[in-house]
Amino acid sequence: MIKGIDIAAYLVKDPQAAIAFYRDVLGIKPTEIDDQGRGAEFTLADGSTFGVWKPEDGETGGAVMFAVDDVRSAIETYRSRGLEVSEPMESPVCFMSFAQDPEGNAIIIHQRKAQA
Repeated sequence: MIKGIDIAAYLVKDPQAAIAFYRDVLGIKPTEIDDQGRGAEFTLADGSTFGVWKPEDGETGGAVMFAVDDVRSAIETYRSRGLEVSEPMESPVCFMSFAQDPEGNAIIIHQRKAQA
């Protein structure tokens, strides 16, 4: 039975640029960096892990939804760091704002609504 995500990862062409983007723009510190320069992993505050890796076959792509407590505050912070990010859209259960990393991978800034 699936109980969560151990790692969400993007396959990228330029791992050093991806690491710099997630570290410097989104403010996520790498917790493991590959000593051969192929990528890194970032363990988040909730214990989940996100990674960026250069695959042997050159294929790239992916999407990740990052949880935040306040989507509007997060958007303001990320815009101040140069990220082009959409205004949040509202669904019945959450707020979502959309952006891309330097390689065009989808980033979703996600705030769940309080459960009634």
